[in-house]
Parts: sequence; C-alpha cells; structure tokens
Amino acid sequence: MEWSRTRRKTQSNDAESCHVTYCVGIHVNEGIAFLSDSRTNAGVDRLSTHSKMFCFGKTGERTVAILTAGNLATTQAVIKTIGRDIDEAAENNLLKLKSMDLVAAYVGNLNYDQQNKPVNQAAGSELDVSATFIVGGQIGSSKPELYLVYAEGNYIAATERTPYHQIGEVKYGKPILDRIISTTLPLDQAALCGMVSMDSTMRSNATVGPPVELLVHRQDTLTEGARKVFERDDPYLLNLRRAWEAELMRGFSSLPPLDLSTHRSA
Repeated sequence: MEWSRTRRKTQSNDAESCHVTYCVGIHVNEGIAFLSDSRTNAGVDRLSTHSKMFCFGKTGERTVAILTAGNLATTQAVIKTIGRDIDEAAENNLLKLKSMDLVAAYVGNLNYDQQNKPVNQAAGSELDVSATFIVGGQIGSSKPELYLVYAEGNYIAATERTPYHQIGEVKYGKPILDRIISTTLPLDQAALCGMVSMDSTMRSNATVGPPVELLVHRQDTLTEGARKVFERDDPYLLNLRRAWEAELMRGFSSLPPLDLSTHRSA
C-alpha cells in the first residue's frame, strides 16, 4: 500500500504569509515521535489552523514524515511538489530515493529553489519566504533517521548526543527535552515528553496552538504509524496540562529553601 496524504481537513487561507509554529521530532532507539501544532498566523487578529505534518511512504518499504515551519506559501509549495513528483513518477522522487539523507537533501533542494524563485526574490527583504523542515523515517532495513532541513537547503542529522530536532518557536519546549530525552528512553515516554514540551510552548506563546498532531513510528514497522490528533478541548490534553502544572508546583514546594539572612548589602 502506498500513501501520500494528511488525515484531517484544515482551515487555511492562501494569503497567509507565515505560520508561527512549534514542531519537534524525537529519535530514540525504538523509533521516532513527531509532534506539531496547527496554528497559522497572518497578524494578531487572524489566526486559523493548518496541518504541518505530512506522511509519505509505501507499506513494507518506507515511511517518511515531514514537519513544516516558516512561510506558509513556501511550505505548501514544497509539499505539493513532493506529491506531484510521486504522482508523476519523476526520476527523483521521495518514494525512489535510496536513503534518508538523500530524502533530506531532496527536501532541502526543493525548499531552496522555492525560496529563490524570481517572484520571491523580487519582494526582497519585505517578505520573509524562508521555511524549515523536520524530515524523518525509515527506508528498508536501514535504521530510522531524523533530519533538520534549514532554509538554506542544508541539513543535519539527529545524533545520540542530540536526539531531537525542533523548528518554529523552540525555546519554551526545549528545557524538558534537554532534561528527559535520551536515545534509551522508551518510545511511548519520548512521545509523552514531546506532548509536555508542546504544552509548555502553548502555555507560554499564544501563537502556538491546537489541534496538536502526534505521529509515532516504531522501528521496522514500515507503516504510516500511529497518529493522533488532539483538539483544544481534548480531555487528555487538558488532564496533561493540569497534571504537569500540579507536579511542577509540588516539585517547586519541595526545593531547598533559600536563606536570605546572610545577604550582604552592596
């Protein structure tokens, strides 16, 4: 079975120039967890939703997930080109490339070419058409791999020392990843850590918001993977936030007290 699709309808407006987002891919020994928010932004008074998670593959042969951030027109054009190359059986398409690093290079080239089209260059510095991507998955018997694709078209792989990649509004969700994530962490716990990272970002930045999409690819399954969508009022999403905030308060209350009695004035 071959697939090239997203699973849910989204609300979008092609006039929107960019989307403020948060996406993270976490690579552990058991596989890869992908998470993305769905909020798009065309100004403080125009917020809508658009999926930033895309899946391509062929059951038993390969599975590839792509997360997007940056200029919405650029990311849409890149994803559409990937789908068109597959549909037209182009010589260089995502279902024919022999390794994940070649997939990352392919996405990087499409990204670079789209940003440097004459119509975009004519806009000069007035319009930011840059975009970044997280690309991950598995091809055949090779191990799963995870890549961050930069706006310039180059890319880097996740490693044992740095087993995750983030794009978009990364700073709020980074601390828990740095403290918890290691390659030996079970895949379900890596996905849970990603959910907390996403919640922390949504809590601190109003331009990142649900629906939250989660995709879990377990090594050697070579299928589309387990995918869940959490709407704003999803009971699990609400319970996760409450539980995390309660644990943070409990942990804060148990910290060693700060003794200010020996403080010396300047």
